[in-house]
Amino acid sequence: MRKPGVAVLDIRSTEICAAVAENGVNNTFIIKNKSHVGYDGYAEGELIDIGNFNNAVKEAIAATFSAEYGRLKHIYISVPAEFCEVRLVDKTLGFSSSQAVAQRHLRMLTEMSVPQVGHDMTVIYSSPLYYVLPDNRNVINPLGSVCDSLRGKLSFYVAKSAFLECVRRAVDNCMDIGCYHWIPQIYSQPIYLIDPAIRDGRAVLVDVGGIASSFSVACGNGVEFCESFSVGVGHMAVLLMENLNIPYDAAYAILKSVNLNAKGRLATVEECRINGEYYSFRSSQVREILNEGLDGFCGLIEECRQAYSVSDITNSTIYLTGDGVGVIRGLTEKISSRLVSPVEVIAPRVPYYERPRYSSLFSLLAAAFGE
Repeated sequence: MRKPGVAVLDIRSTEICAAVAENGVNNTFIIKNKSHVGYDGYAEGELIDIGNFNNAVKEAIAATFSAEYGRLKHIYISVPAEFCEVRLVDKTLGFSSSQAVAQRHLRMLTEMSVPQVGHDMTVIYSSPLYYVLPDNRNVINPLGSVCDSLRGKLSFYVAKSAFLECVRRAVDNCMDIGCYHWIPQIYSQPIYLIDPAIRDGRAVLVDVGGIASSFSVACGNGVEFCESFSVGVGHMAVLLMENLNIPYDAAYAILKSVNLNAKGRLATVEECRINGEYYSFRSSQVREILNEGLDGFCGLIEECRQAYSVSDITNSTIYLTGDGVGVIRGLTEKISSRLVSPVEVIAPRVPYYERPRYSSLFSLLAAAFGE
């Protein structure tokens, strides 16, 4: 029997991806249809051009949700870190007598823990970091444990109401949706990409985007800390554009051709032809500009790392993902060297999609099927 499909809309800082997929075997997905549409993006917590965003959403939906899926009433939409934050809550639920923890107790604990937020923010999701039993044991799954109280360390994900409403209007203009499911990217990516055993000891994830990036610390089944910053690989292209006095398209082409690890005569010239114009520059000059820009990018990651104060993550592996990871060759080694930390690139373990640029989409799909 055919498994039910889900419709998703993944919002990144330079493109929007719409997809319809079915759940496959061994934690894989069957992509029935998808489309990627570029747009102006967002920065500093705001969409750069709402009209441009609306057009991109319309184009992505029109190209993906054909008549076969026109009756879909549910859509899962990713909320970028730029518009989302995490609130931690520590609550204890007491029982009248010792009893086995059941699913209803977890629901009650979650419901009594929902934080108060202002009218400009909306609680869109929640997940447990872990639970604490009366004997002070931390557990991920307390179901069946016999106790007279249960303490929960919970993460609540709060999004900007204005952003949610903007997305809702854009989608409503294209299709009749009865139910919106908001999935925070800061939650879905580490939960899908990083092994639970690693998350139990805390895991650091840096999502490198085109215009905006984020830093998060996952713990158990939730996220303990997150910061976003409006810097991505597109800013490195802008540095080349300004320093070399060339068009952005040429700068981006040079950006993709350079190898930060190349030495001496291994790569002496970086060149490209854009719109009939030929551009050529010394590789050492290009690498010098990029290294300076990436020093600033790494400095932002270090600021995020220092802002996290729950435990020492100085020597923790930094897991790197996002559509900006594969653009600059040598980026991983640069970040590792600059931050004096091990760095590992992670991506979906799905055939044909084993690249960091698909991490956000497949994390959203995993969360949608897990609902």
